[in-house]
Amino acid sequence: MSIRFTAKTRRRMVALTVATGLAVGVAGCGGGGGDDKKPDTSASATKSSESNPSAQEGQFQTPLAELQGQDGLLLKITSAQRDSGGFVTVNGTLKNDGAKSVVVPPQTSGNETEIIKNGPSLGGATLVDSNGKKRYYVLRDTDGRPLTTTGLGNMEAGQSLPVFMQFPSPPEGTNEVSLQVPTFSSATIKISG
Repeated sequence: MSIRFTAKTRRRMVALTVATGLAVGVAGCGGGGGDDKKPDTSASATKSSESNPSAQEGQFQTPLAELQGQDGLLLKITSAQRDSGGFVTVNGTLKNDGAKSVVVPPQTSGNETEIIKNGPSLGGATLVDSNGKKRYYVLRDTDGRPLTTTGLGNMEAGQSLPVFMQFPSPPEGTNEVSLQVPTFSSATIKISG
């Protein structure tokens, strides 16, 4: 019985590792694999060494928007890319601009039970299309995990983390939307692609 359990666990870990690698590739490269439905992972890209080059490239770009948060937190949005798979990936950097250590507010995860049970994240973020009168919520995988940066917690003074969020794509003609993240100011961003 324990051998069977170990084998199942090993297979799940391999599948999770492969799925995480695919999700990081989709988020970092703009989703070149077009015919896949959506990644089957919680997309904890902040812990993967593969995401560092694209995150570093994003830090040198002029931000599309800067959202001020509580206690010196600053969310800089560096890109909002429409992908052929029918979603929009928003990339940026979360930075503690304050002089002391802070905890990322739990409200950023939103208030949906399915997302909250997967830990602290940016799962409460939304894109608002004012012209189309629609609000787009962060996508979830088949297990209910948000397709956004997870594992957010304590941030030391001056610390930065690369972050991303994936949303359903607004219609092709919609290129400007408002990004809203709980406890942060909202900002208008332009979608490219």
